Amino acid sequence: MIRPHFALAAVLLLVLVPHAPTAAQTTVAAADQTPAMQYKPVTPEELLNPSPSDWLLPRRTYDGTAFSPLDQINASNIKNLHLAWSFATGVVEGHEAPPMVNNGVMFVATPEAQIIALDARTGNQLWRYKRSLPDDLLQLHPTSRGVGLLGNYVYTATVDAHLVALDARTGKVVWDSKIADYTQGYYSTLAPLVVKDKVVVGCSGGEMGIRGFIVAFDAATGKEAWRVHTIPGPGEKGGDSWQGDAYQHGGGPVWVTGTYDPRLDLMYWGVGNPGPWLPDERGTNTTAHALFTDSVLAVKPETGEVVAYHQYNPDDAWDWDEVDPPMVVDVQRDGKTVHALVHPGRDGYIWTFERGPSEIKFLSATQFVKNEVITHIDPTTGVPSYNQAMIPKLGAGPTTYCPSAWGGKNWFGAAIDQKNGILYTPANDNLCSVATAQKPTYKAGEPYVGEGLDDLVLQLHPGGDHVGELQAWDINTDKKLWQHDFKDSQNFGPVLATAGGLIFEGGTNDRIFRAFDAKTGQVVWQMRGSSGFIGAPVAFMVDGKEYIAVLSGWGVDSERTQTSFNRHLPAEYHADVPQGGTVWVFTAE
Repeated sequence: MIRPHFALAAVLLLVLVPHAPTAAQTTVAAADQTPAMQYKPVTPEELLNPSPSDWLLPRRTYDGTAFSPLDQINASNIKNLHLAWSFATGVVEGHEAPPMVNNGVMFVATPEAQIIALDARTGNQLWRYKRSLPDDLLQLHPTSRGVGLLGNYVYTATVDAHLVALDARTGKVVWDSKIADYTQGYYSTLAPLVVKDKVVVGCSGGEMGIRGFIVAFDAATGKEAWRVHTIPGPGEKGGDSWQGDAYQHGGGPVWVTGTYDPRLDLMYWGVGNPGPWLPDERGTNTTAHALFTDSVLAVKPETGEVVAYHQYNPDDAWDWDEVDPPMVVDVQRDGKTVHALVHPGRDGYIWTFERGPSEIKFLSATQFVKNEVITHIDPTTGVPSYNQAMIPKLGAGPTTYCPSAWGGKNWFGAAIDQKNGILYTPANDNLCSVATAQKPTYKAGEPYVGEGLDDLVLQLHPGGDHVGELQAWDINTDKKLWQHDFKDSQNFGPVLATAGGLIFEGGTNDRIFRAFDAKTGQVVWQMRGSSGFIGAPVAFMVDGKEYIAVLSGWGVDSERTQTSFNRHLPAEYHADVPQGGTVWVFTAE
């Protein structure tokens, strides 16, 4: 999941410099902790049916739809939206997390493994947790995508591959469990998923020759409950898709928090790219397709058993890791309600499946950005066929493919208004990669890719006049409803949909956070920030007043895309976007 254009020397500089050593893990408390001392514990029942006023899960609900039922802020008063308060995090790099809110207490996750507790009414700091990171830490995505909540605990997965439970009232460490060995290339960026009495996480690092996994810990004690590898070994289901010991470095990272269906009691996790990127060099059996990379897995939360899967892109050669999990929704097909999974993918297709107790059944795949690699998708199985000329190979010279290695949609989440059956998805169209294959060599803790990190460049598709888009689709008919183009920018913004008929999103290099009319896609409000907005927006309510909150803080993939834009694309796409994290909270009252 490395992003072009980004030379290895630059990677090493970026990921090593920010981690200045500190003496120990520290928690800094503010003088007045009254709101935190009155903290309301989060129950498993509340996670199943959260109050509309709170934001307790990364995408608000287990289904991952990022839809808020609050409607106090709506199309009639959006013109009055204004800043209620802001808070500078004091941290650079990519701020991608949603601000999580429980009964007036907000938790903000930042790069450098910091967690900040704030009074959601005022922005006053309650406490701040700072982790001491190792001096030799090499991780290529210095970010955090949020926290997990249960009882009086706040859970954070760290970039040195630990899971930490903090006391929500004080920020003090309750327990600290090792997930994996960071010196082998493992690190965690996702928000932990809390299901019942388990805290479930995965590890990033698919470009580092890791063997991916999903692991659950006891929420109270931090004791490991189970672990399942996304790259199966000999004798395991799917293990015959790898030759020799290639499975040990087969990739399959888990970057983004899974979704959950309480009815089936199944979690859905997205799995990333195989390692290395070059199919001919990774030691796989091409009749079995490098399982379970580029897949969605249905996993039992109690045991970790994988009961079903669908592989979007067998034998992936383009870094189209489908780590963003599918949203758990119902759709209409042939006049009947179907329990479904919907996923706008890295490969530029909107995938729809029927979910069952032991199956993920393919229903449809609808192209939402240009894809010139996939020539056909089997209407029964959902298995794609490829244009062989667009598979990078040693000695073949530069290979161009669309969409780019950053994909039609990257890690950032779409949203669904299930009442109206509408999907709102970020998109990047007209963007292609030019890759030159290189012989990969595995060395523990170092990149293991095989497509030349220093010469993987971007170019516009012939005739393309924009890249970033926000699209609306009817999930019952697979028909596009509207599209808003961002003419001179990529779009790296997660989406929030609300019952007030509004869509909120940032993600562009002009540093603007926008509200759109959900029916038309018209921009109805906007605000320029101090840095780009790539955090996931949320809606919450305190003391009867609704707020919209979002993090700004340009970095990681959005910045690396921009670096390539500045090098290879026409001047109108060039931008110099400052870094620095800020929490922005808005209200219309």
